[in-house]
Amino acid sequence: MRYSVIFLIGFFMLSGCKEDSSGNNQRALDSVVAQGSSQQGHWSYEGETGPEHWAEIEAGSDCNGKFQSPINIVKYKENTNLKPIALYYANKTKIHDVTNNGHSIQYNFEPGDYIVVNGLRYDLKQVHFHEPSEHTIDGVRYPLEMHLVHINDSGQYTVIAVMAKEGISSIPFEFLESFLPLKPGENKIVDFPFDMNDNLPENKEYYFYIGSLTTPPCTEGVNWYIFKEPITVSLEQVELLKNLMPVNNYRNEQPHNGRQIYVSRD
Repeated sequence: MRYSVIFLIGFFMLSGCKEDSSGNNQRALDSVVAQGSSQQGHWSYEGETGPEHWAEIEAGSDCNGKFQSPINIVKYKENTNLKPIALYYANKTKIHDVTNNGHSIQYNFEPGDYIVVNGLRYDLKQVHFHEPSEHTIDGVRYPLEMHLVHINDSGQYTVIAVMAKEGISSIPFEFLESFLPLKPGENKIVDFPFDMNDNLPENKEYYFYIGSLTTPPCTEGVNWYIFKEPITVSLEQVELLKNLMPVNNYRNEQPHNGRQIYVSRD
């Protein structure tokens, strides 16, 4: 166990150094806040601008790196040293706006919500969706995956992934989708508070690994926390997002390349 902790700490240190030296931090920050609007580059999820060509399209990006995301969450090891994620989501933090950026439906948050990871504060910037899920868990692909993208003062990323399965209609999703539909490139001001806690599973156990952003510039050194327990949304709620986003707006799983995946325990 001691060596697992040392390995984990070392990986954090290496990932931080890589981001500082890559020169992609500001570009990646812009990409995360806007998540690849239709005016930013010409990448897509299919054909000659699909994921297999992202490294060519995005010169200087990490899209051809060794530690990319998403991955299949498999062969994970229990690590009792992993602590619960310190979530500081308030019921008064406002969603500023929602946009259909041509790649996903994205809700941009005003300052207020944040998490603390290893003593560092990461502010919630935006939430977006992939249909079906990008990560698979033991080879299982869920109908929907929600990404909560957080950034710290050094420009480093922590992303919380929440899987969704078809079931009972989600009241928080009803609120989010009440501002839809939006055409590609369209933006709508929301200016309403939203309690992100209501959109999270009750069980906060998670899988952890270090990977990358799943869209160009595919910046590496990203801390990924993937909740084990999915939330439920209705088929109609999944279909609404599906009809507004590109078909299959997910990147295929990437090689592990020796990375260790950990699983927390309450």
